Amino acid sequence: MTTPTTPDGAWPLWEVFIRSRNGMAHRHVGSLHAVDAAMALKAARDTYTRRGEGLSVWVVPSAAITASDPADRDMLFEPAASKIYRHPTFYDVPDEVGHM
Repeated sequence: MTTPTTPDGAWPLWEVFIRSRNGMAHRHVGSLHAVDAAMALKAARDTYTRRGEGLSVWVVPSAAITASDPADRDMLFEPAASKIYRHPTFYDVPDEVGHM
C-alpha cells in the first residue's frame, strides 16, 4: 500500500474545525498532517478535544480550501455598503412592535 504524500514527501495538511456546543458554529482550531481523512479525524480528536470540549469535529484537506485575498477586500465587500435597504436603520419600526 502506498502512502499519499505531497510533492515534498510529507503527508497532506488538514485543517481542523470544532463545534464546542449545540447551536454554535464550527471554529478553526488548527492544522495537522495525516495520510487520509480517517487518520486526520482521529488525530484531530486526540489533539484538539482532549478535555471533552468538542461535540463535532470537521477535517478538511487544506488543498480543498479556497480563500479570498485580503488585498481584494474592497472589491468583495464594498458593494454591500451601497445597499442601504439591507441595514436595519433604513426601516421605521412601529412602537407597537416592541423589542425586535
